[in-house]
Amino acid sequence: MMQGTSMYWLGIDVGTGGTRALLLDENGKIAAGHTEAHAEIRMEKPLWAEQEPEDWWRAAQGAIRGVLRKVGADGSVVKGIGFSGQMHGLVMLDREGAVIRPSLIWCDQRSQAQVDEIHGKLGREKVVEWTANPAITGFTLPKLMWVKEHDGASYKRLKTVLLPKDYVRYRLSGELAQDVTDASGTGLFDVRKRRWSREMMKGLGLEAGWFPRAYESAEICARVSREGAEATGLREGTPMVAGAGDQAASAVGNGIVEAGVASCTLGTSGVVFAHMEEPAYDAAGRVHTFCHAVKGKWHVMGVTQGAGLSLQWFRNTLAPGMEYEALLEEAGGAEEGSDGLFWLPYLMGERTPHLDALARGGWIGLTARHGRKELIRSVVEGVTYSQRDCLDVILALGVEVKKVRASGGGARSVLWRQILADVLGRRVTTLESQEGSAYGAGLLAMAGTGGYGSVGEACRATAVEVTEVAPRGRESRYYAGRHKVYRTLYPALKRSFRLF
Repeated sequence: MMQGTSMYWLGIDVGTGGTRALLLDENGKIAAGHTEAHAEIRMEKPLWAEQEPEDWWRAAQGAIRGVLRKVGADGSVVKGIGFSGQMHGLVMLDREGAVIRPSLIWCDQRSQAQVDEIHGKLGREKVVEWTANPAITGFTLPKLMWVKEHDGASYKRLKTVLLPKDYVRYRLSGELAQDVTDASGTGLFDVRKRRWSREMMKGLGLEAGWFPRAYESAEICARVSREGAEATGLREGTPMVAGAGDQAASAVGNGIVEAGVASCTLGTSGVVFAHMEEPAYDAAGRVHTFCHAVKGKWHVMGVTQGAGLSLQWFRNTLAPGMEYEALLEEAGGAEEGSDGLFWLPYLMGERTPHLDALARGGWIGLTARHGRKELIRSVVEGVTYSQRDCLDVILALGVEVKKVRASGGGARSVLWRQILADVLGRRVTTLESQEGSAYGAGLLAMAGTGGYGSVGEACRATAVEVTEVAPRGRESRYYAGRHKVYRTLYPALKRSFRLF
């Protein structure tokens, strides 16, 4: 470790709702943080979700300047910068480096026809062989193919494809780069060989030059430009590492870099994430196998599209103005099982285990005697059942999971952590730092620019568990039975979802 008290490492997370900047000191402790909100997601049609990349850059500038103000310093104190961001978003640049159109982001589900086209043209088995994952609507590739079909004028101008965090780094540095974890979620990356898939490019007639080099997460790939320095207050020439997609960065922040420990991130989406020494994948594609932010390692993750989003929707629609803490306190007054009420969290379709963009959310079993406390608790339980679905597929791959580290907004709730432990049937812990992705981005910066010797060393030094909840016998058995009922609901309703 380097000595001194005046140097910091900067982690930047380009999330869905906002961009967050964190400064870490030489011990990996958080010195300050600042968040700038993004504009609301534009949803012009059902299944559509778009954001403006320029708005991410605006927010990033504000977040960087804000966090520097909080430590009363200028950019000269920053030794290195790491990035994290929402995955899968399609950022299209023209020959001059200008954004061509709004970004279709991770939760945009409009591209099922393009998924079918990709599998029909190349063969689903070949797509899995070449990328370790089938094409799904959430990935970048089907979004790009949708633009080709429905917005040909934009497609003809295309020169570069970036992901959200990489656009912000481009504006900060003027240099084009991606990283192996985020690239894994495009549908165009050979996850086993850690390079862009030549077979996918050739088979779909895509230009290899559209996709910048994919670096390892802790590898230096750019430096702050004069224009970037003027926009943010950072020092020109400050090195930047490639960083990672939000889930891999969050896993670094949670210390998920070895076998036996998985993470459960309860943010807008919900993700169960586990480390792998060698790549393995689910033949049905129900979970994603991606490159890890640790060089030469991989990870597997299952995704619930509408995790925290379900509670956010409830609050915004049925309890406007209420704090989440108050909602969850009210849910604590309901019995386990929510008096027979189930919530299906498919507000934006679903990934694991259904891979169904047309799946729809809703309550099943609603009666006149159910009150708001049961509605809220059923939302929490429904999301957690979906996370159990994710864990079950991961376990079937032979991945060992002895305990789960929880993070994200949902993990702040004692009630939700206990339900998580009971439903997953494993100890659930939380760490001293609950920052997740931005914190992981800062640790990657430290690992790549002199703060730590490796990503593993950074995680071992900073992952300090502060709470632990054990599964309870009776409640775990009860929830196991309820989960079996929950698993019957989607198959029973699947045909109906096609009629909406």
